[in-house]
Amino acid sequence: MELRHLRYFTMVAAEGSFSRAAEKLHIAQPPLSRQIQQLEDELGVRLLDRGRPITLTEPGRYLFEQARQILQRVDDMRAMTKRIAKGLVLQFNIGFVASTLYDDLPELIRRFRIAVPGVEVHLLEMTTIEQVAALKDGRIDVGFGRLRFDDEMVVRKVIREEKLCIATPKGHPLASRETAPRLRDTAHEPLIIYPKAPRPSYADQVIGFYREAGVEPNIATEARELQTALGFVASGGGICVVPASVRRLGRDDVSYVDLNEPKMVTPIIMSYRKNDGSRLLQQLITLVREFDKWEAAPTASEKAV
Repeated sequence: MELRHLRYFTMVAAEGSFSRAAEKLHIAQPPLSRQIQQLEDELGVRLLDRGRPITLTEPGRYLFEQARQILQRVDDMRAMTKRIAKGLVLQFNIGFVASTLYDDLPELIRRFRIAVPGVEVHLLEMTTIEQVAALKDGRIDVGFGRLRFDDEMVVRKVIREEKLCIATPKGHPLASRETAPRLRDTAHEPLIIYPKAPRPSYADQVIGFYREAGVEPNIATEARELQTALGFVASGGGICVVPASVRRLGRDDVSYVDLNEPKMVTPIIMSYRKNDGSRLLQQLITLVREFDKWEAAPTASEKAV
């Protein structure tokens, strides 16, 4: 399958006509028809119902949506490559797992922006697994996730070990205990885990902690992302194991309960391509080396007090 096949196919699908598509593509109609037939033969499926107007089959609708996204990415990549070649822009793409934003990642990125003025820093929310794929195909330059695994093409460094706690609905008995509960004390509670997909993910870390404690988690709901999980908690749907920094969300309909589980931590892991010697990446790595030495610098107004 070649890009020209996708371009021809999407044009025919959008126009609903071979003749109008051929006119816009500046080619004759018979060669265009042959190209679409070759694509169908290669895939072994019928993509178009050749009536008037032409309509898409079910496989055709799927390919049309995917092809549009691929072609848009190719066009964006081509345009950005030309801009970089002309010295018009420097770009640095950072992938992140949503929950890392409640720790010190925003401060790290703020300091990075200051250190590299004139660089376009783009933030892209994605799971750890998605980050590794994006690193390999060049869509991001660095990723911050929570899942531990090895990949020979990617360097992975733990820059934080964050304690976990339990999010409960307001007024829940766990929140009124005088002593911190053990994880096994929550085994009977309906458990909300996230993300639902793709797996493996942080959800599997949580399940693993329960099994290490000798109990099988009572999974009630699998949420797509953290905010949804907390919404389920607030509605009384169960409890959720979350990084302690999630407290910074400031929700008044959820309580956070510390656990008496010193070894229950989740990492924040920085990932980048092996042998990537870019100046921007090295500057970010330098900032990360100082990560645990950070202290909140007083603002001008605080100094004046």
